[in-house]
Order: sequence, then structure tokens, then C-alpha cells
Amino acid sequence: MLSRSSFTSLVVGVFAVYVAHTCWVMYGIVYTRPCPAAGGGGGGAGCVWPYLARRPRLQLSVYTTTRSNIGAESNIDLVLNVEDFDIEAKFERTVNVSVPKKTRNNGTLYAYIFLHHAGILPWHDSKQVHIVSPLTTYMVPKPEEINLLTGESATQQIEAEKQTSALDEPVSHWRSRLTLNVMVEDFVFDGSSLPADVHRYMKMVQLGKTVHYLPILFIDQLSNRVKDLMVINRSTTELPLTVSYDKISLGKLRFWIHMQDAVYSLQQFGFSEKDADEVKGIFVDTNLYFLALTFFVAAFHLLFDFLAFKNDISFWKKKRSMIGMSTKAVLWRCFSTVVIFLFLLDEQTSLLVLIPAGIGAVIELWKVKKALKMTIKWQGLRPKIQFGTYNDSEKKTEEYDTQAMKYLSYLLYPLCIGGAGYSLLNVKYKSWYSWLINSFVNGVYAFGFLFMLPQLFVNYKMKSVAHLPWKAFTYKQ
Repeated sequence: MLSRSSFTSLVVGVFAVYVAHTCWVMYGIVYTRPCPAAGGGGGGAGCVWPYLARRPRLQLSVYTTTRSNIGAESNIDLVLNVEDFDIEAKFERTVNVSVPKKTRNNGTLYAYIFLHHAGILPWHDSKQVHIVSPLTTYMVPKPEEINLLTGESATQQIEAEKQTSALDEPVSHWRSRLTLNVMVEDFVFDGSSLPADVHRYMKMVQLGKTVHYLPILFIDQLSNRVKDLMVINRSTTELPLTVSYDKISLGKLRFWIHMQDAVYSLQQFGFSEKDADEVKGIFVDTNLYFLALTFFVAAFHLLFDFLAFKNDISFWKKKRSMIGMSTKAVLWRCFSTVVIFLFLLDEQTSLLVLIPAGIGAVIELWKVKKALKMTIKWQGLRPKIQFGTYNDSEKKTEEYDTQAMKYLSYLLYPLCIGGAGYSLLNVKYKSWYSWLINSFVNGVYAFGFLFMLPQLFVNYKMKSVAHLPWKAFTYKQ
């Protein structure tokens, strides 16, 4: 059986290998080996050349349709046309899109983006490239919030169709942003080792004796955030669509493709649109260099969190006496963790946050069981809870703990009750349960630091801190 020191060394070793492997994988993503024959003679046999190097006159066209595939220019609407499209120039335009009846009835609307030669319709251009993106998605609408005393809603009106529809039924939402990119580097690929991630976005044409790839058009799905979604009502006939364009490098394109695939995999595993949005925010709202730094900091934070968790569990597993330990502080940490978990559950928070919070709540409940010396015995189907006895030293600690808690209650209870009453009068909530949980969690966030005082008071009275889990504290710091 491994000793504790050797197990810690093993964990640190595995962590170092993980970081090194991640760095190697990231290098393989952002660096692409060019065609070795491109710089030599013989016309670069086996190379795939960029069509954009010929500097063709291009045009960008965006169409909408309710069909997922189109074969001709029928039943489609042109919503944006950019003639003499400059692939180097960044732009952002907002257009109004007509919403068909099928889409208003919980249907789907697609955007077809074409990049083709200027002056030629996409259907008549053999060298056009296009990509398809849904402009709608399905989500459960956020419940209406009201003032619990007056019944006044946030919007002052609730549509009849919202009253009859179930809140847990997904409805069609409008994606109000469409972000486009074109890979602008004149990069020459090696035809024998094309990157698989980029290959599926490439369209090849034979021009004379050489093979060229047409412009690589890409839709940045990571920029589609939940905050930009709009509920589609049956009375909606037009909705705004912001189309933005920016050039992209090959390295960033490959990285973005991998990140989008990762988000898609999460959704396939059951993650909702809101869960995936939490992951998108990590990449979209952060500079790539800062993101790399954040990764290393987060990796080390994860390592120290694991070591703190391991030592904390080990400390409480071997704990047989509560001498010098504040039972009230343990109970408060448990209450706080459970309240935060229930609050996150009520807010329908991402599973990425909810699952760790739930695990933390279970661990804190286990600590309370250890602190109170609880044993559970089953009499048939009925559990019987028994509490252990304290010795004289533990009773002395409990006396100091109760004394500290009495002084703290004089300050804490009025503040919490006052805050709950103020929020009831001035803040709108979904239900009385939501108000109760929010009041508890506000008290936890605002005054949680005060519950360190019972343990500090016990330490002061006993003139000792040797009973605390210092290894866990060190790793948490």
C-alpha cells in the first residue's frame, strides 16, 4: 500500500505529465507543417495551393430558408449582400430578417452563407464556397419573476400563450449574432498530410497542373451566447441579426475548430445550451495568451485543490475527538455549502458548477456526522440516530463555542432578518422558495466570514491551534 508521501508524489508526477502532454497537443494544433516542395522546383508536386493568392474579386451573400439543404434559388431570402468583399477588412452589420410562419410555430430557420465571385450568382459559380448555420435553437424560457407581496411582474404583462405553455417545455429562440471568419494566410498545405480538422472545411479545385483550395469559410459558433438569444413569439414577423466578420489565422482557426468540437461533444453528452455557454465564455471573453496563462494557473489550482481535499478528508477520517474544534463552525460550513448548492440548483446553473457544489455539500454533511459523533442504526425501514458522548475537555471546548456563538448571534440575526425583509419588498422572485434560498445565500455571502469567529474564540481560550488541519489550510492558500 502506498504511503501518503509516495501517493502525493505520484499525483504531482501525473500532473506534470498531463501539463507537458497538453502543451505538446496545443503546439500540434497551432503549428501546421507547410508543404516541403513548395519552395523548390517542379511546381510543388503534392502541394495544395491557396486560391486566395490569385486575389479574386469576391462577394459575400447571406440567405435564409426553413430548409436544411437547398438546390436552387427558390424559397430563400437574401438578407445581406457584400459586393467587392475585402477579406482583410473587418465589419459588423445589423439587418432585419423576416421570420416565416413555420419558424414562429417552433420551427427552425437556417442561414446559408456564400463566398463567391463578384457579379455571379452562387448557384452559377463552380468555385463558390458556402456554409450553413441554424439561426434558431431550443431552450426552456426563464420563469417570470414577480414581487411576492404585490404580485407585480417584471414586465407588467404576461402573454396568454405563456400562461398556457408549460415552463419546462423548450421553445424556439433566435440567435441574434452571426460571426463569420475567412482564413487569410497564403499557406501551402502538404497534400499527403492535410490536418483533419481543417480538411473538412476545404474545397479543392484543379487549376492546370496544380491543386488549389478555395477560401476557407468558417462560422464562429463560440460567439453564440445565451445572453444574445431572443424568444420567438407567434406574433414576431421580423428579428434583428448582427452579422460580423473578421479574418482569422490558420493556427487560431484550428484551435477554434477543436474548441467548437469539444463544446459539441459536451452537448451530445447531455449538457444544455446554458451549460455549453459557460464553456464558450472561457474562450470568447478571454485573450488567447491570457487564456494560456489561465490554463496553467487553473491547472496548479486544481492540483492544490485536490491535495487540500485529500488532506482534509484524511484529517476528518482519523478525527476521534473534537477538543479544540468549533462544532458550530462545522455546522455553519455545512449549512452554507448546502444553501449555496440549493441556490445554484434554483438558478439552473451549469452542471460544471452544480456537480462540484453538490459533492462539497455531501462532504460537509459527512463532517457534521463526524463532529457530532452521529451513528445511524436501522430498525427495519426506520433509521435511528444516536449521538456520542463528549469527555470533559470536549465539553469545555463546546462551552467556549456556545459562548462565542451567543455573542455572534446578537449581530448576525438582525442583519440577516433585515436583509431578507428588504429583498422581499424591493426584489422580484420566482416563488417564495426562491426568496428564502436567496435570503439565505445573501446572508452566507455577506456575513459568512463572521463564522470564523467561534473557532478563533476557541483557539484564544485554549491557547492552542495544534488541533486544526494545517496541511489542508496550506494547500487551500
